Amino acid sequence: MANDLRLRVPTAADGMAVHELIAACPPLDTNSAYCNLVQCSHFAATSVVAEADGEVAGFISGHRIPERPDTLFVWQVAVGESGRGRGLAGRMLDAIVDRPGNEWIQHMETTITEDNAASWKLFESFAGRRCATLERAVWFDRNRHFKGSHDSEIRARIGPLSRPVLRAVGR
Repeated sequence: MANDLRLRVPTAADGMAVHELIAACPPLDTNSAYCNLVQCSHFAATSVVAEADGEVAGFISGHRIPERPDTLFVWQVAVGESGRGRGLAGRMLDAIVDRPGNEWIQHMETTITEDNAASWKLFESFAGRRCATLERAVWFDRNRHFKGSHDSEIRARIGPLSRPVLRAVGR
């Protein structure tokens, strides 16, 4: 991956590139291109694009949970082939939480299938960096919610989140 990696707020113009990135990241569930356009526009403040050499190399979509307004729900994490194994997903999570205007985020939630070791490692590491606990509970059950067509989704709830301490240079 190039050295000019930039983490930024997505725009609607990123929608199709995000859609193509997610399609290239099995086993992620693909959504419609329209859904990705809405994520990049309506939920831009709670999402992030990683751009390298002018291309979308990573994307995280998230939104504020209406019933728990201090909680960010992370919908999907996608990292292209060139960005894997380099800590990009963790950097993208940090970028959303540390972005000015997102100080309201005190908890993070997501759902992960039990066998998705990479995602569990990502969110456990994030919880560790934020000195937060990670609680697990079945959220969407394989039989009850998916009629047996999808593995159960386990909710990971992380929080409360600590913020990094910024040190003044030269002091």
